Amino acid sequence: MVEETTRDLPATVPPTAPSFAERHAGTIRALRLYARTFARNSSAMLGLGIVMIFLVTAAIGPWIVPFPEDAAGSIRLDKKLQPPDDIHWFGTDEVGNDVFTRVVLGTRVTLQIACIVTGVAMLIGVPLGMIAGVVGGRVQEAIMRITDVFLSVPGLILAIAIVGALGPGIVNAMLALSLVWWPGYVRLVQAKTLSLKNEIYVQAARSMGASNLRIVFVHILPNCTSPIIVKASMDMGMAILGAASLGFLGLGAQPPFPEWGAMISIARTYLPDWWWYSFFPGVAISITVLGFNLLGDGLRDILDPKHRE
Repeated sequence: MVEETTRDLPATVPPTAPSFAERHAGTIRALRLYARTFARNSSAMLGLGIVMIFLVTAAIGPWIVPFPEDAAGSIRLDKKLQPPDDIHWFGTDEVGNDVFTRVVLGTRVTLQIACIVTGVAMLIGVPLGMIAGVVGGRVQEAIMRITDVFLSVPGLILAIAIVGALGPGIVNAMLALSLVWWPGYVRLVQAKTLSLKNEIYVQAARSMGASNLRIVFVHILPNCTSPIIVKASMDMGMAILGAASLGFLGLGAQPPFPEWGAMISIARTYLPDWWWYSFFPGVAISITVLGFNLLGDGLRDILDPKHRE
């Protein structure tokens, strides 16, 4: 009788572990909200589309251009300064290079410059802003006064001076632009850190013995991510303009390197008769900068709660 009763009892079912969707339900809801907000912003979607087109072009450019050897500055004087046609879609330059090929291959160069400049500026500015905001006192004063010195000089003028001291070249141009851009991140992160470190949850963590390092990485840095991303997306466009400006002045990429600003610098001497030589690199710069600016506006809409309201 006891055995029959035991057999009739249901077997104990072990509790199942929560699924990925259950563990991250809050994050998934937030991402869906961000996606819906972003999708409703037509200008942001346009900016995203432009940026994606240029990213794909940079990735596959060497395999789709008709004259890849023109990136190294090949010479075909019999084809120089030909207007756009079915073979040379953007025309040719003063030595017969295909302008379409050089514009497409210049996309990768330009985006690499923008990414490196923005990344280095963030690596310098974000930690310094965190240190200034958390430590305070004389450390904050020293960091912010140095930042003020850099901000007191117009960015392009300072970049020109740095490249002039180091010598022209694409590496020196990227270094100069990075040294110009980092103070903006210091100001942004320092102000955000000062507001966050007085929040109740930060004070509670400090009262429980949390170190400054833990407070920075667990409580402050994650809440600084949104404004940093928005600023970085905006700075990508400004870095492209800065690199093109230095290239135009002969301080950035040197010929025959396919960089848009350097191409316009050479092409300006052939205006207005051979307009296509400068027109297409200029259009590429304008559209790329527009795309990053529109994308930055869209990211601000979804990541900045005050702006979203």
